[in-house]
Amino acid sequence: IPYPDSRAGQEINQHGGNDAANARYSFQLDDKDNIYFPFCSQTEWEIARWSKLRGPSSTAFTDLLAIDGVPESLGLSFKNAKELNAIIDHELPTGRPKFKREQIIVAGEAFDVHYRDVIECVKALYGDPDFAEHLTFAPERHYADEDQTTRLFHDMHTGKWWWDTQKKLDQHHPGGTIIPIIISTDKTQVTMFRNKAAYPVYLTIGNIPKEIRHKPSRGAHILLGYLPTTRLEHISNKASRRRTMANLYHACMSRILAPLESAGLDGVKMRSGDGALRRCHPLFACFVGDYPEQVLATGVKFGECPKCDVDADETGSNTASFHLRNLCSVLDALATLDQGNLDFVRACAAAGIKPIIHPFWEDLPFANIFRAITPDILHQLYQGLVKHLIGWLSEACGAAEIDARCRRLPPNHNIRLFTKGITTLSRVSGTEHAQICRFLLGIIIDIRLPNNLNASRLLRAVRGLLDFLYLAQYPCHSSETLELLQEALDVFHDNKEIFIDLGIRNSFNLPKLHATHHYPLMITMFGTTDNYNTEYTERLHIDLAKDAYRATNHKDEFVQMTIWLERKEKILRHEKYVRWRLSGGCEAIPRHSRPPDMTHCRVQVMTKHPSAKAVSMQKLVEDYGATYFRDALARYIARHNSPDNNQPLQGHALDDLASDVHFPFRTLPVFHKIKWLSSDTRGHGEAPVTVDSVHAKPQQHVGSRLVVRRSDTVLVSLGTGAAGIEDFRVGQVRAIFVLPPAPIPILFPLTFRIPKHLAYIEWFTPFPPAPDRNHSLYKLSRAQHGGEWVASIVSVADIMSSTHLIPRFGAIAPREWTSDTVLEDCDTFWLNSYLDRHTFTRFK
Repeated sequence: IPYPDSRAGQEINQHGGNDAANARYSFQLDDKDNIYFPFCSQTEWEIARWSKLRGPSSTAFTDLLAIDGVPESLGLSFKNAKELNAIIDHELPTGRPKFKREQIIVAGEAFDVHYRDVIECVKALYGDPDFAEHLTFAPERHYADEDQTTRLFHDMHTGKWWWDTQKKLDQHHPGGTIIPIIISTDKTQVTMFRNKAAYPVYLTIGNIPKEIRHKPSRGAHILLGYLPTTRLEHISNKASRRRTMANLYHACMSRILAPLESAGLDGVKMRSGDGALRRCHPLFACFVGDYPEQVLATGVKFGECPKCDVDADETGSNTASFHLRNLCSVLDALATLDQGNLDFVRACAAAGIKPIIHPFWEDLPFANIFRAITPDILHQLYQGLVKHLIGWLSEACGAAEIDARCRRLPPNHNIRLFTKGITTLSRVSGTEHAQICRFLLGIIIDIRLPNNLNASRLLRAVRGLLDFLYLAQYPCHSSETLELLQEALDVFHDNKEIFIDLGIRNSFNLPKLHATHHYPLMITMFGTTDNYNTEYTERLHIDLAKDAYRATNHKDEFVQMTIWLERKEKILRHEKYVRWRLSGGCEAIPRHSRPPDMTHCRVQVMTKHPSAKAVSMQKLVEDYGATYFRDALARYIARHNSPDNNQPLQGHALDDLASDVHFPFRTLPVFHKIKWLSSDTRGHGEAPVTVDSVHAKPQQHVGSRLVVRRSDTVLVSLGTGAAGIEDFRVGQVRAIFVLPPAPIPILFPLTFRIPKHLAYIEWFTPFPPAPDRNHSLYKLSRAQHGGEWVASIVSVADIMSSTHLIPRFGAIAPREWTSDTVLEDCDTFWLNSYLDRHTFTRFK
C-alpha cells in the first residue's frame, strides 16, 4: 500500500541524462576521450587502483617504481607514490567530502575532532550511481495477503516510523522525501600492543536497501568523523571524569550533526544517482551501538535500560510494566541548565538521565533518542545472552561432558567442529557464538544434572532463547512471526528458574535480557534487525580505522588517516565511472522494492567433471561405504522398467525383477560434492556464495595415514506432494555418480528421462508425527529391513539440502565415538533444526 499523499518522495522536475551522477562526474574531467583520464592508459589506471586498494605501503610502492626500467616498461607517468598522490589529489574529482579538523572546548580544555559535512555525506550516499536503481523515497505498507490482515516488515520504509514521520513532515512541508539517518559510534583498538584507539562515527541512510547496506564492500556506509579518544587521566575524580567524557562526546556529536537541524525541517535539494532532483529532509532515525554507547548517547545510568523506564531491579522480569522514556520531560529537564547547576542536576535526576550539557539529539527535528536506540543482535544476544547461557550450561552440565559431546558431532558445511570443546575458549567472537548456537541445544539432551534434577525446564529454557535468537534475525517479519518471537521469549522466562534451582543464578536482572522485550516494537518501527546490526560497523573498523592507521607513520595519525581515506574514496569513485564508461554509459532502471524471499532460493551446482572418472563397484562398497550399491542400482533400473508406472513395483516383485538386471559397465564416474549457491532474488547485484554443501568422499591412504570417508546426511524430497515435512526424509549420501551414456538405452525404456546425476542413499526412519515436547527436535534412527540398512538410488535434484544429525549421547557420551565415525557408531539421532535459518524455518 503506497503512502496516501502521492507527492511524498516525488521529483521536483523531470531530469535529463546529463543530470545523472556519472555524467556530471565526466564534466569535471578534462579529457572526455580517454576513459581512464587522468591516467594515461588502462595499465596505469589498474596499477594506481591496485596501489591504493590492494597494494603495499607508499614506501614499498615507491621502492618498486625505483627499480630501473619499471615505470618505462609499464608506461607510467608517475615515478613514485608522491607523484601518484598528486594526480589523485589534484586531478581526480572529489567523490565524497573532505575532512576538516576543529577544536572542541570542554571543561576549559581543547580537543581535536576530525569530521566531514554531514549534509555532503548524505548527498554522496544518496547520489551514488550504484544505488540509484535501488533507492526508496516514500514509506509503504506491505501485506502478505489480499485482505491486508498480515502486515510485513522488512526494509526501513515498511516500518511505522517512516510512515508516521512522513505525516508529521507533511504538516510542515508536504511533498518532501525523508532520508532516515542511521548513526553508529564505537571505539576500537587500532593496534595490538600500544593501546592506541580510534573512535569512528559512521553514517548510512535508510533509503538504501538493507541487503546493500549490510555489505561493507558496497560502500553504503561513510565515515563521518573521528571523535577524541582521550582518557582524561588528568581528572582524578572518577565521577567528574565520566561527566566530562560524556559532555565531550555530546559536544563533538553536536558539532558534527548540527546541519541536520535546519536541513531536516526545511529540506535540501538533492539529486539521486539517476539525476532526479527531490527536496530531501535528512532526519535522525536510528542510533546503532553496543550497550556502553547506548548509555553514553541517551545519558541514562549504567545498568538501566536506555529505552524505557523499567526499574534496574526489574530488568529480569517478564511481567514488569514499562514505558518508553518521556522525551518531553527529559527536554524540560535539560532546559533548566540556565537555572543553576544544582537545579539542573536535580531536574535531570528526576527525568532519569545524567546531567549532560546539550546532548547532540536535543535540537534535532522529529528525533527521539530513546526510540532511536535499536536492537543489537551481536552484543545483546550473541555476546550477551548466549555467552551467559554457555557459562550457565557449563556449570550445570559439567564442562568436561559438554566438551566431550562437541568433539563427537558429525561434520557439516554449516557446523564448525570445536575439537577442543567450547568451555575453555577465550575472547570468543560473535561469529563463534553463532556457530555454537547451531548445536548447543542438541548436545545437552539426556545430560545428567546435579541432584538428578529433571532437565525438562532446562531444555525448554534453552530452546526458548535459541528460538528467539533465530526468529529475531528473520529478514522479513509478519504480525504472525512477531507473535512467535514473543512466545519464544515467554518460553525462556517461564523456565529460567531452573538456573536458580541449580544455584547458578540469583536473579536475571540483565539489561541485555530486558532489551529483548523491545525487539517486536522496534521491528515494527524500523524494519527487521538486519537494518541496524552492529556487526556491520565491526567490519568497517578494519577498512576505515585499522587499515587507515597502519598506513600512517603513527605521528599525528588522524590527519594522515583522513587523507589516506579520501584518496581511497576517490579511486573507488573513479572505478565506478570507468565501469560506467566501459558498459556504454547506460543508466540503470529503478526497481520497486519487494519483500525478501523467505523460501531461501538457492541453486544446486555440480562440478563439470567428476572427482574420480572410473570407480569400480567394489571400491564403491569398500572405500565409499555404499554396501548395498549393486542391489540399490538394480532396483532403481527395475522400477523404471516396470510396465505400470502408476503402480511402481515394491517388495518381492521388485526384487525378482532386479535380480535379472545385469550391468553393462564395470566402473562409474563419481562426484565427491554437491553445492548450493545463493540466489540474488531481489536484484541487488549480490554475487553468489556457497550456502550449503554435501560431501561423499571415500576413505583413502595418505602416506601411512588412513583418511576416513565422509558421508554427509541430506534432506530428500520424496515427491509425494504431501504437506509439511511428510514429503521429506533424511538419508546419508555414500556416493554421487552418473551412468555412462552408452548403456542407458539398454537399461531404461526410451520414454524414461534419466536424471543427469544420481546418489546412493542409506535411509533413516520417517519423521515422527511430532517433535519432542521439551526441545522440539525430531528423533530419527537407521531404517532397517531384515537387519540390513535400507538403501536406494535417488536423483541428486531431489536432494534439497544437507542436514545435521546430533547423536543421542545418553547421560554420558561414549568416549570411543569420534566425529568421523559417530554416524555409524550411534543408532539414534536428533535432527538439528538450528543448522541454519533455512532448516529452522522448515522444521519450526
